Amino acid sequence: MKRMIRTLVLAGVLALAMSGVAGATPSTQIWIPSTDVQAFKTFHLGFDNYVRVAKDPAGNYWPTIYDAGVTAGVLPFEKVQMEVGVDYIRYGSNSYDNHPIYFNAKLGTPEGSIFDGSPALAAGIYNVGTNGGDITENTQQDIGYVLAAKTIPVVGRLSAGWYFANGDNVNFKDHLGETDNDGVLLSWDRVMTEIDDRLWLAVDYMGGDNAYGAVNVGAAWAFSKNVSVIVGYDVYTRKATGGEPTFTTQIDINF
Repeated sequence: MKRMIRTLVLAGVLALAMSGVAGATPSTQIWIPSTDVQAFKTFHLGFDNYVRVAKDPAGNYWPTIYDAGVTAGVLPFEKVQMEVGVDYIRYGSNSYDNHPIYFNAKLGTPEGSIFDGSPALAAGIYNVGTNGGDITENTQQDIGYVLAAKTIPVVGRLSAGWYFANGDNVNFKDHLGETDNDGVLLSWDRVMTEIDDRLWLAVDYMGGDNAYGAVNVGAAWAFSKNVSVIVGYDVYTRKATGGEPTFTTQIDINF
């Protein structure tokens, strides 16, 4: 366990060192959104990076992606909650990095708020870019989604939903160049109280033969009530669109 903690600390330090910008995706699992919504008058800072673990067929490493952002809870209600946020994302490509600002928003309701035993529900949009341009410079990914989640004793929380994105964006073309801009969202996550209630595990999946289709696994360690670090691994559905797998570290700070 001590070795694991040291590894997570190191990952967090590296993430901070490489994420020298401040500006976050919506509340997420590893890769996909979650039904969690930031509480009213609270702020979340996120510092994420995605590092390629192998070269592409041409013998090159795709650039590391850096994402830093802030998300805030804006509704003062217990049963209906909303968060809004802004990201600063660098892809290592001028066609995107000339317009690095992206926006997100989510409306949700927690488990049990509609009726006794009701699932959590959420709907939102993220990666709303600021530049249309031609297909190679279009940062308006505009990924909308709906999600439902239910916590099952012992098993953990199961989530399922659907996403739909901007079909004109190059990230939502398949390996043949055809539009592939929607798909399933699935996840499992659980706090591992049998080991330590600071340890959280998750697996999530985003369907699609596009740049975002992926299976992702990860673990988080909560250093305090407000600070945690996720370490994860992402395997993309098709290398032609998503590229080689990535190793991700994600620092989450709430205040």
